[in-house]
Amino acid sequence: MSKELESIPIRLDDLIEYQEGSVVSREIIRKETGTVSIFAFDIGEGLSEHTAPFDAMVQVIDGRAEIIIAGNKNLVDEGDMIIMPANIPHALHAVEKFKMVLTMIRS
Repeated sequence: MSKELESIPIRLDDLIEYQEGSVVSREIIRKETGTVSIFAFDIGEGLSEHTAPFDAMVQVIDGRAEIIIAGNKNLVDEGDMIIMPANIPHALHAVEKFKMVLTMIRS
């Protein structure tokens, strides 16, 4: 973890900024058992369908996105969370500018 983030309260929304036409990410914690990262997606940006070998939880901190898990479309808004199970295809599309925290558990 970055020393600048240790032991002080921080607004998640302030940890990352939107960039026009881009997806921006920042790793907050990396441990053997998992990671916590924050992402900012400009409107229309996303992640193509893929799988991951570990469960992951998305927590929406700003905006709105469509998250497709095993072919099922889910609209998520600020304050929502959704779990993407291991080895299940998933994709993401920013319906509007969108920020999220991604927690991946490796054990």
